[in-house]
Amino acid sequence: MTTESWIFEMIIYVVIFLYGIVIGSFLNVCILRIPLKESIAKKRSHCMHCGYQLKWYDLVPLFSYIFLGGKCRKCKEHISLQYPLVEALNGGLYVLIFLVNGWSIDSVIYCLLGSALIVLSVIDFRTYEIPFGINLFILALGLIHLIFHLGDWVDYGIGLLAVSTFLGIIFWITKGAAIGGGDVKLMGAAGLLLGWKLSIVAFLAGCILGSVIHLIRMKVSGAERVLAMGPYLAAGIMLAALWGNEFLSWYLGSFTSPVG
Repeated sequence: MTTESWIFEMIIYVVIFLYGIVIGSFLNVCILRIPLKESIAKKRSHCMHCGYQLKWYDLVPLFSYIFLGGKCRKCKEHISLQYPLVEALNGGLYVLIFLVNGWSIDSVIYCLLGSALIVLSVIDFRTYEIPFGINLFILALGLIHLIFHLGDWVDYGIGLLAVSTFLGIIFWITKGAAIGGGDVKLMGAAGLLLGWKLSIVAFLAGCILGSVIHLIRMKVSGAERVLAMGPYLAAGIMLAALWGNEFLSWYLGSFTSPVG
């Protein structure tokens, strides 16, 4: 790779990161307003402490928080660290997706998926509820993805039901005590996008992450036994989308005996 092409590629990834943090700023609006049933488009952004209507220069993603020292311009109250973290996470995730998955329509869809999963995770962690609209958005991504992969429609069609049916049975038997209805819908929508093999990988990865991390939280911070499963399923979905096929190839290959 020549120096010129390397510089050009770096510029492209910087642009992707900047675009990601702009979308991340919108994600913060969604995280704040969706649980409150407030409009995400009509109401102007304001300080949660003093009500100060934020100007355009207060809303530059990530950089405004840094320049203002994490405080409101008017009342000087601290602004939640959630805002820059979500923006930076979304920007970094966009870059990672293109680095791992390359330049394709799938990468664009996975970026939108990652953003939806961030919103879903924060809301579910706080409220123990996954907004139906987010699951509907992921389902729409799955349908768009299917249009570009019609040759594999059986794989994706089975993915819609593979994990969600199993979780739906658990939900019905336990009357929602063991798993939430939002989790069932999430795995159905994600299964349509990922296909049945990767949806199983996503579910197993989410369960492992949930078990390990929540046990640590219970031990360290005294978290309750009840956990919001959405964030862990979301992490599993993203891991499966990016590295699930490689994991399956390695796992299945480990059972293949060399021919000698």
